[in-house]
Amino acid sequence: MSKIVHSKDVTYAARQKLEERGVSVEDIADIVFQMQYPYHPELEMSDCIESVEKVLLKREIQHAILVGIELDVLAEKKQLSEPLQSIVETDEGLFGVDETIALGAALGYGSIAVTTFGHLDKNKIGVIRDLDTKNGEGIHTFLDDMVASIAANAASRIAHRLRDEEEQFSDEQIKAHDEEEIIG
Repeated sequence: MSKIVHSKDVTYAARQKLEERGVSVEDIADIVFQMQYPYHPELEMSDCIESVEKVLLKREIQHAILVGIELDVLAEKKQLSEPLQSIVETDEGLFGVDETIALGAALGYGSIAVTTFGHLDKNKIGVIRDLDTKNGEGIHTFLDDMVASIAANAASRIAHRLRDEEEQFSDEQIKAHDEEEIIG
């Protein structure tokens, strides 16, 4: 009989792995803020943190985090078979599995998440840049892309939510205007 893993255990494990690898919710929220502030100057960091927190509750994201970090850790311990060991260890330029997993995790948040992920993958903003550099300790071949995916998803969430709020406000304005015409 197989063991069923409770969602709270998966959530905890994914969050714990990010923290162990030196990535905080605030680090990711900072990227989200940089991506969305130009479009929404009223945006606050607390909005970005909340959005990252919501993204981290999605099981697909959690699974991608756990798989990616596990592969990075195994590469650090030199426990992958060749040639995969060398490919992951050096973050070989033509190796696209790391981006494929992260992009797959971004697909649930629409085209804004996908294009934002591409931008972040190319431009390496914030902690993504720190993880991508090959100068530091550890291997982060998968983690840098997962952080980009989480940030892209959270940015897309904010973009859609703010648009919904704008439309709600417009609907309320229209209703108020209609009521004024009836009364007046």
